[in-house]
Order: sequence, then C-alpha cells, then structure tokens
Amino acid sequence: MLKVDHAAIIGGGFSGTLLAINLLRHGALKVTMVERHADRLGRGLAYGAAQAGHILNVRAANMSALPDQPGHFADWLAWAQLGQEGSFATRRDYGAYLCAMLDEVRALAKSRLTALADEAVDLHLLDHGVRIELRSGASLTSDAVALAPGNLPPHDLPAFTDLGRPAYVNDPWAADIAQDLQADDQILLLGTGLTAVDCALSLDGAGFRGRIIALSRRGLAPHSHGPATASAPGGDRPQGPLSALVRAVRARGAAIGWRNAVDELRPFTQDMWRAASAEERSRFLRHLRPYWDVHRHRIAPRVATRLTAMQAEGRLEIGAAKVAGADTHDKGLIVHLRRRGESRTEQLSVARVINCTGPLGDLRRAHDPLLRALAARGDIRSDPLAIGIDVDRQCHAIARDDSAQQRLFVVGPMTRGAHWEIVAVPDIRRQVWALAREITSAHWVEAEGL
Repeated sequence: MLKVDHAAIIGGGFSGTLLAINLLRHGALKVTMVERHADRLGRGLAYGAAQAGHILNVRAANMSALPDQPGHFADWLAWAQLGQEGSFATRRDYGAYLCAMLDEVRALAKSRLTALADEAVDLHLLDHGVRIELRSGASLTSDAVALAPGNLPPHDLPAFTDLGRPAYVNDPWAADIAQDLQADDQILLLGTGLTAVDCALSLDGAGFRGRIIALSRRGLAPHSHGPATASAPGGDRPQGPLSALVRAVRARGAAIGWRNAVDELRPFTQDMWRAASAEERSRFLRHLRPYWDVHRHRIAPRVATRLTAMQAEGRLEIGAAKVAGADTHDKGLIVHLRRRGESRTEQLSVARVINCTGPLGDLRRAHDPLLRALAARGDIRSDPLAIGIDVDRQCHAIARDDSAQQRLFVVGPMTRGAHWEIVAVPDIRRQVWALAREITSAHWVEAEGL
C-alpha cells in the first residue's frame, strides 16, 4: 500500500481546495497546493470569477462542502446572515465560504499546508515519488500528486478559430465582455446552457441594454427549480437498456413530476453510467445529453425570472441554429446561420460573439502545458469518449499502456468519463472525501475497509 507523507495538489479551485481540506482533516501528512492564479486559491474559476448576479444552481441545504456534515454550508450562511438552508446563495458567498474553510484548516495545520502561487508545467513519476517542475524554475517532490484542473476552456468553433478580441471572446467569464458595447448592438452567445445563462446575466449586470441572441443546435435552455417538495423514494436502481430507462423516467415523471423523477436518479447515476456499455454511453452523449443537462442542471427561480423578463423586453432570444461561417466587418462580425429545420442560410450582424459552448473535455485539444506533457509521454490519456482524463474508480490516472498510476490521481470534472456525474458540488465533495480517506488510510482506522 502506498504510504504518503507529502501530497501535492495541482490546482487550487473547488476540487483541489476540498481535497486539501480533507487530507488535512483526516491525516497528519503534509500538503502542498500549486495554483497559478493566486487570487483564485480556494475559489477557482466558478466562484473566483463570479459576479454579484451569479446565483448557485442548488439550494444551500445541498451545498455543504463536507459529506459528513450536510448542514455545514447552510449553518455558515446563517451565521454570516446571508441566507438559510432553502436559499439560493450567490457564488461569491460560496467562494467566501470555501476560503473561510481553507483559512481555518490552514490555521490548524500550520506548517503542514503550503500554497504556492506558481504553475506546474511538468511532473515526473519516479520509483520513490513525484518531481514537479514549476513555471518559476523551481521544483518540488512529493509522495503522490493529484491533478485538479477543473473545467478547461471551451473549444473554438471552426468559424472563429482565427478571430480574436474584441469581435470574438473565448472566455465567457472575462470581466470586460461588455466593454465598449453600445445600446443598439447585438451580441451572439454560442450556446444556450448554464454558461450562456451566466454570460447573459453578466452582460445585463454590466449595463448592456442591447440585444442578446443565444443559439445552440437544439436551442435548449436550462429549466428552473420548482418549490422544494418531497416524494416517495424510487426504490432500487433502474435496470435495462437506455431506451427502457428513458421510458421508465418518463413514466415516473408523469406520476410524480419530472423534477422528482430526475432527482430520484441521483443516488444511482454514477453506477448506471459505469454499468452502461461503451455503445450506450456514446448514444447517450449523441442523443440524450442536451436533454439530460437542461433537466438535471437547473437554475434558481429568480434567475429564470430575470431571463423571462429579458425575453419579454426583446433583449434576449434563445434559438436553435448551426453556425456555417463568419466574416469580419467594420462593426464586428457577419455570422452565417442555418436555423434548425431550415435549409437556407441567414446572415446575422453582431458586434461581438462570445463562446458559451461549455468546458473543453477532449484532452487531445487541451492547451495546458502540464496536461500536454503528461499526455505526450503517455502518463495520462483521454478517456474512451474523449470527454476527460481516463481514471479508475479510485481516481488513479490510467496511462497509455492501461496501467493505473499509483502516485498520480485526478479529481473533479475532468474525470467525467469514468463517473459522468462529477460536475456538481455533491458529487465532487464525495469524490475528494473518499480519496482523502484512502490516501490517509482513515477508512482503515475506522474499519471501513474490513
């Protein structure tokens, strides 16, 4: 069994921070965190770049960072006089909560926790440990390392590959996305999911009063949460092929409401994904993923109300179309679109296009120097569906030769190929909690492994 006295974590966002907290809670080892954006330590992109109008998509009661303390965040929110368990808190408040947890653990751990404002550009797996090379020229060694890259930036659509600011913005979280826009401008958002929702709110919050057009191939937008309700448990894990599962969920939705029917799957989703064949997983991604996403990953009611108001005012359009090309002109871009169900192409004049297609999953297209170096050497590989980094159930990275890397772990959204449901707080908190207890042998101390 691997003995770890010093663990390194590459990435200081939600996944990396929570792993560090749990390692220090459950063991006496030393932890070093490496985060290239010092101002995002503890917050990451999701909570570090959030604006005042960005609201969590889950009620406070389900947002505890600690699976063994389910009321932890709701209690903190009440203590800070920012809400209660039924509230949809702001992402900024959640970022403050994570930083407060990290500060508390840092004070208790003292010299056992080190946070480096640097970038890991390479690492070498050795027989006795891991050597990590940093952008500054320094290096560090540890017994094991966990990669916590979070969500990688989105892909560029072919029509916009050679375009840049200000006409084309690839970072929907940038603080200046509304800069220099006029009240009569049109903005095109590529995507209609959660990222597009956040971007529309950011533009609105920055004072942009022009027209926002959000387009995706199917034109599906996230549904809203309903009032908190309780329903009878659904029983055992649903069985059968994908088509049978769809029918079962529809029937259950007709009986108890679609929100309850989807929520009932939460305890089983990861096991259902693991049990599915490669063909079934691929079919799900091709045909059902967009529908699953808008039903599973919902928005807060007050966010839905804001979007509805913007649509009623004619300032927001959500539609289905495919981008066929784009040309520059003196006031921005002419985008060539083909609306869903139509054969003709229309031209749309916009002052700016913002990529809201969602996070990159294909490791082969990643620009991160560390991930590129590890993949080139075969120390990590893309999962079979090219939606993340290949790992086993214990979060060990899988090498090109099919071996599990005993000293190299991966946590967070980039493990979606193995777990699928690993983008929301409830799933990530369980993942890093279990990994921390395994690394520190806490599961043996409490007889969980017997």
